[in-house]
Amino acid sequence: MYSDIIIIGAGVVGCAAARVLSRFQADVLVLERGADVAEGASKANSGIVHAGYDARPGTNKARFNVAGSKMYPALCAELGVPFKQNGSLVLAFSDEDRATLERLRAQGDQNGVEGISIIGRDELVSMEPNVSPDAVAALFAPSGAIVSPYELVYALADHAAKNGARFAFNEDVRSISRDGELWRVVTAAGEHTCRIVVNCAGTDSARLHNGISDVSLNIINRRGQYWLLDRTDKAPFSRTMFQCPTSRGKGVLVTPTVHGNTLIGPTAEDVEDRFDTATSGEGLALALEQSRRTWNGVSVRGNITNFAGLRAHEEHGDFVIGAVEGASGAYEAVGIESPGLTSAPAIAEYLGELIAKAEGLAAKETWLAPDVLPKPFCEMTDGERAEACRADPENGRIICRCETVTEAEIRRAIRRRVGATTIDGVKRRTRAGMGRCQGGFCSPRVAAILAEELGIEITDVTKDGGESRLLVSDIADALNGGLDE
Repeated sequence: MYSDIIIIGAGVVGCAAARVLSRFQADVLVLERGADVAEGASKANSGIVHAGYDARPGTNKARFNVAGSKMYPALCAELGVPFKQNGSLVLAFSDEDRATLERLRAQGDQNGVEGISIIGRDELVSMEPNVSPDAVAALFAPSGAIVSPYELVYALADHAAKNGARFAFNEDVRSISRDGELWRVVTAAGEHTCRIVVNCAGTDSARLHNGISDVSLNIINRRGQYWLLDRTDKAPFSRTMFQCPTSRGKGVLVTPTVHGNTLIGPTAEDVEDRFDTATSGEGLALALEQSRRTWNGVSVRGNITNFAGLRAHEEHGDFVIGAVEGASGAYEAVGIESPGLTSAPAIAEYLGELIAKAEGLAAKETWLAPDVLPKPFCEMTDGERAEACRADPENGRIICRCETVTEAEIRRAIRRRVGATTIDGVKRRTRAGMGRCQGGFCSPRVAAILAEELGIEITDVTKDGGESRLLVSDIADALNGGLDE
């Protein structure tokens, strides 16, 4: 139950930190409340790599946003993660908005963002013909990009695991306390001890911080609701389209995803429950209404799903990163909301180097390169598909028709170093269930493959862990139960 380093939280920051710390001679354990990595904000966000003009100069958000943004092209190429530097536009609809664009450009220049400029109506329309006729100007940031956020986390976790990091799931951390020279971490599943603890617990990070520090922090749970449109309908924009930001965030955006869908959202609603990711008619209507300022021809007839995510907004508005004051051997990344996804690689590098230097960790002689991920079957040419089927006949069995996902790909997703154990885990690693029918046809077969690969009964297969079972009994049990009643 002892580890040199325990990281709490297997989101993008926690997994990126585990990857960096796996370079050093230390036993690293990542504890996660959910049944998989990327179960919190890291699976339910806009997937935007922000350029860095929005963050106030001198803040941690500005520092880590710009540094992280510059790391993304090489990082995603190394890990084999879908990434596209498509650029972003912030739209102005009035003279007041124009003044905001000037302020954002000045901030961007001060933060070190390269290539930003303000363009007029004519250039805007030439770049994005479907933009609202009410838009009069825009701030153009060519370094803005999009990424698959959960695929990034899976790749980070796999690379960390390849270099010795361990992951433990369903380990909701109840408390952290000092036990002599060690930290004692109590979870719903048991107890762990370590020399170094790293708090990357998202919406729960302030509670854990306040248990070991006299300096109090407060997280506000900010929910954002989204619409996701079918990728069979061509995305109306090639770039990420923002409206001018407000005190509550960057506002509702319209953006393509790296897989060709169109994403609309998020809202910004403060909620008490740190697990409240419910969508509502009111919230979704608000997101749709606000998006019409950008795209007045918006149509959600192609909507295939709605979802919500929670951002961990620290009440003072900035990231809290580094050593925990008054708690030797404790480190943290608290209040990691937008641009947290963008900042994560830079945050992890900073934390890893800080911990290694302060705690005397020696670098490993060998740090293994990440595994090379096969090209998705849906992106292969006919010749490549024929070769893939010859190499593995299970590539000849299509399980998900909407997204053209093969049985071989599903089994490979389960067998990864930090592999899928749930239907949603398979979905986000392979896109089986991400299409128009949202798993209506492929889920039973995915469940059967999961049961076979994991060596469990199909009635024990869950959608996303916990008690989210698809089946409660087999037919014989159901019939017997019915007769008993």
